[in-house]
Amino acid sequence: MSGRKDSFLEVNHSAKAHDYVDWKFDQLKTITRSVPKQRRGNGTRIAYRFFTRQHPELSEFHKLFYDGKVKIVPDVVLDPIALAVWFMEDGSRCRASDVYLNTQQFACADQERLISYLGIMGIRAKMNKDKQYYRLRILVESLETFFKIVSPHIIPSMRYKLGE
Repeated sequence: MSGRKDSFLEVNHSAKAHDYVDWKFDQLKTITRSVPKQRRGNGTRIAYRFFTRQHPELSEFHKLFYDGKVKIVPDVVLDPIALAVWFMEDGSRCRASDVYLNTQQFACADQERLISYLGIMGIRAKMNKDKQYYRLRILVESLETFFKIVSPHIIPSMRYKLGE
């Protein structure tokens, strides 16, 4: 955030995630600078992105989720929409019984905190080693609960993550 009064957000995904970027834009349009646009990314990759304006509320979120340049998990409570966005953003379904939330950038203690937040929602998860880092795996016995919570908030183009 150096040299800026407040934080801003860049939303940048592959062109295949066009609908998801448009959905995010719709959620944030009151603080955006311009509509989403395509641009050439690395090599032949086409990206679709937009930026928000600098905003004090985004600065507050930045303070909550970063300690310097390190991502942290603050003491917040997850709600169904936040969990659905997290799944659309950083979730994956490898097989019918394997649903992961990619949390490799967080310290193990922060991931344990996330597991307890999921537990409050009735979802059991554990840390699962992914190469040298860990990520969260939703336990099989909690998949039905997890999908019941997030499904109403998953946009149509991201429903493939639910196995639909």
